[in-house]
Amino acid sequence: MSLLSPSALCTRRAAKRMASCAESPGAATQGLGPRVASAGCPSLDPAPGPEEAEDGDEEPAEVHLCVLWNSGHLGIAYYDTSDSAIHFMPDAPDQESLKLLQRVLDEINPRSLVTSAKQDENMTHFLGKLASQEHREPKKPEIILLPSVDFGLEISKQRLLSGNYSFIPESMTATEKILFLSSIIPFNCLLTVRALGGLLKFLGRRRVGVELEDYNVSVPILGFKKFVLTHLVSIDQETYSVLQIFKSESHPSVYKVASGLKEGLSLFGILNRCRCKWGEKLLRLWFTRPTQDLEELSSRLDVIEFFLLPQNLDIAQMLHRLMSHIKNVPLILKRMKLSHTKVSDWQVLYKTVYSALGLRDACRSLPQSIRLFRDIAQEFSDDLHHIASLIGKVVDFEGSLAENRFTVLPNIDPEIDEKKRRLTGLPSFLTEVARKELENLDSRVPSCSVIYIPLIGFLLSIPRLPFMVEASDFEIEGLDFMFLSEEKLHYRSTRTKELDALLGDLHCEIRDQETLLMHQLQCQVLARAAVLARVLDLASRLDVLLALASAARDYGYSRPCYCPRLHGVRIQNGRHPLMELCARTFVPNSAECSGDTGRVKIITGPNSSGKSIYLKQVGLITFMALVGSFVPAEQAEIGAVDAIFTRIHSCESISLGLSTFMIDLNQVAKAVNNATKQSLVLIDEFGKGTNTVCEGVACASHASHTATQAGLPDKLVARAKEVSDLVRSGKPIKPVKELQKQNQMEKCQILVDRFLQLDLEDPSLDLDIFMSQEVLPAATTIP
Repeated sequence: MSLLSPSALCTRRAAKRMASCAESPGAATQGLGPRVASAGCPSLDPAPGPEEAEDGDEEPAEVHLCVLWNSGHLGIAYYDTSDSAIHFMPDAPDQESLKLLQRVLDEINPRSLVTSAKQDENMTHFLGKLASQEHREPKKPEIILLPSVDFGLEISKQRLLSGNYSFIPESMTATEKILFLSSIIPFNCLLTVRALGGLLKFLGRRRVGVELEDYNVSVPILGFKKFVLTHLVSIDQETYSVLQIFKSESHPSVYKVASGLKEGLSLFGILNRCRCKWGEKLLRLWFTRPTQDLEELSSRLDVIEFFLLPQNLDIAQMLHRLMSHIKNVPLILKRMKLSHTKVSDWQVLYKTVYSALGLRDACRSLPQSIRLFRDIAQEFSDDLHHIASLIGKVVDFEGSLAENRFTVLPNIDPEIDEKKRRLTGLPSFLTEVARKELENLDSRVPSCSVIYIPLIGFLLSIPRLPFMVEASDFEIEGLDFMFLSEEKLHYRSTRTKELDALLGDLHCEIRDQETLLMHQLQCQVLARAAVLARVLDLASRLDVLLALASAARDYGYSRPCYCPRLHGVRIQNGRHPLMELCARTFVPNSAECSGDTGRVKIITGPNSSGKSIYLKQVGLITFMALVGSFVPAEQAEIGAVDAIFTRIHSCESISLGLSTFMIDLNQVAKAVNNATKQSLVLIDEFGKGTNTVCEGVACASHASHTATQAGLPDKLVARAKEVSDLVRSGKPIKPVKELQKQNQMEKCQILVDRFLQLDLEDPSLDLDIFMSQEVLPAATTIP
């Protein structure tokens, strides 16, 4: 990216100011006494304060996704304008139905989806289905098809290696740049490389975020980040809604309606105690990506458990206070890249860096056995101290705020100091010059002043007298008439010409030199963008865990245990995290669903006895454990859960054109078709939508036909019809023999496998004891 030189930038802006001054130059000099003009050539856009740099000027984030599908694998990359970074997922296998791609779409909600115009039948069908979703929430993305040549492997590599990235030091050679990028981008993942190349082509063509900039200004890219969707627990939007994990509400204030939605009573709302914006964003990301990765979950719980110890309360509160100064660094770096830096940006960056140093020093005193503390202590390098030192020694914050532009402290540049010294003594000097000029003027002239206008110079200003009617009346001997403005005449005199030669264009010269220093300081910061990005990642993670620890302390949560061999959950005295805050009294309830006690539980009870709350409670406790949070229970053991499905609330909608029963069936069909033996399925009053009867008797419900339309498996529909016929005829219901036989074969296979592992030559082996331990209880088959 090529930048305007500081001098050219100042000159262009000063020219605009000069044009306005030419129309109304008197605006710079109010009153009759001698006055020096304070208007200069601004090099920075003013900003009211640091907080406005954080929120007020930030545009809504947009995500642009590029995807390639080939031979059963996906290559995915997307650009996020909120952090100006490219995120990529290494080549990942996906089913022909492209469920992984659908999950990515649901999670990141892209504004546009870019792909090759040359696609197979599976992707074509997927894109057609996506384009037809008129009522999709959130709004469906714009589908953009680029020629397949734009996704070529070699041209994609060339685009990646030749990109202008601010996080790569300019001192790197071409070879060093290739090695550096190879350590970040998996060039062995061919689909991912091609997706990255296609994304760069799209960004350059659409000019995302720089639409109004000069054409030689490229889209800012502040980093490449890898994301993975392995080990994730599948949860659909319906489950998020019925469990009240998220709940958006319109803001009640009429002054904040335009600012969007606010979080209502939800799990996210009561746990979100994050102090910085990026901590809140990460917490939301964790909620959308519950994981089965036990190492990751344990690392999160270790930090929460540490901060819950009574002796660590003070350090937790101190760290949480520091988090409030961690601001939107990517936005500031983006402005630096585009030369749009504001005065408040330097203040915000300075506070952020010094707060990060405080986090580093604090974490160095904490147990290094905890990975997060160790990472912060090691990766918050001395580059942060270098950045803070540079900003603190160079930037004059008080002067910058007073003048609404970037100014430097004394003793940074002797030439700037000398020019400022001369400029400081200018008002009294010009007063003396104006007094001498007044002595040589006509006695009818009551007063005069010497003013300065950028790019024009010093002028003598006198009030318009009554006899000065025609243009010829403006002529004064020894003075060169320039223009009339606001009943004041402006002239050049011998003395003002001498001032031009002696002092020159001091204002713009000072601003030019200070803008040059600002540009050099920006380059120093951008060269260390990588450490700033890492600061944001680790600080936001610490912020989230401090928030979860604070909530666990206040609400009395406990640490869950993970049991991969347990196909189910065991909860002792669990509580609904939202209901216990709303109800006067709440009775804890236990739950156990596993192979030993039965994996299917049917809950009965009178109306308003809490059956639905109990179901949601089990789902929420399981969910909280899978995001690495403490849970509202005395004890909780969570097995290998790979998905959570619910059929709790009927979402009726006229626009969908579906009956209540059909909507219920769709929800159940999603669970039946996608659930595994490790899935948690919560069903509340399924079929309730069929209770609304008109007058008369219906001969048939057509439930089987509706179930087939909803996508339920044919075998399941046939079995349901068979059971229904048996019930109507009063005949006994017999188990499915094929299912019984399959279960017996599985148990026999397990027994054979264990027997083959025995050492029959072991004298201590007792086969009678082995058989008594291995014989499994008779299976209970639910027809």
